[in-house]
Amino acid sequence: MSDVKVEAVELAPVDKLVTKQLPAAEIVGESPLHHADLISVAEHGPQEGGVHFHERKLMGLLTLRCLPSAEQQEVIKALLGVALPMQPLTSVTADDSPIGKVSVRWVSPDEWLIIVAGEQAFELETRFFEQLTGHYSLVNISGGTTIFDVSGRHVVDMLKKSTPVDLHGSEFPVGKVVSTVFAKSGAMICRVAEDQFELVVRRSFADYLWLWIQDASREYGLVVHH
Repeated sequence: MSDVKVEAVELAPVDKLVTKQLPAAEIVGESPLHHADLISVAEHGPQEGGVHFHERKLMGLLTLRCLPSAEQQEVIKALLGVALPMQPLTSVTADDSPIGKVSVRWVSPDEWLIIVAGEQAFELETRFFEQLTGHYSLVNISGGTTIFDVSGRHVVDMLKKSTPVDLHGSEFPVGKVVSTVFAKSGAMICRVAEDQFELVVRRSFADYLWLWIQDASREYGLVVHH
């Protein structure tokens, strides 16, 4: 986002500082691909193809790090509406959490990525610092990332050109998540359905990866959704 007004809010008594990253009402939030005019591409580009692309722009992403005690796990579950996925390379998603749809991705034994609607990130971060005690770290990384949703009957073929990960269904089932090399950059890849994947990518590489996906999808046909 550009020209974002930030609002600092001090939370007593834990003495935490939370920054509200949402733009003010008079400022339009811009995704990393705002210059690509995906609205026009979606309207005037191909309507059929083997790979479908959608940027889930301006989502709220928070990185949680901790070695959660039983008490902390209960508080986190109440805050998110789902328990932290403790098994390596797994994820959970709930549509009816206290703050709407939420997804939690396992990153490492002491790290998780939490994905919520952009307007909910500040509220969730605030509630964490109000209610969760003990040793932990929670960082809002929304401004530095974006999410690409890729799907279609040839999506796996496209992804095979981009990452060394074994994407066969027996090795990469629905719900699995990995952080890996993607097109000489990096991405967190989660399989959300048989022929649908979410790529969490860094904002600074979003344009490069969008160009890469266009090229890698050329032989299958690329359909853009907005």
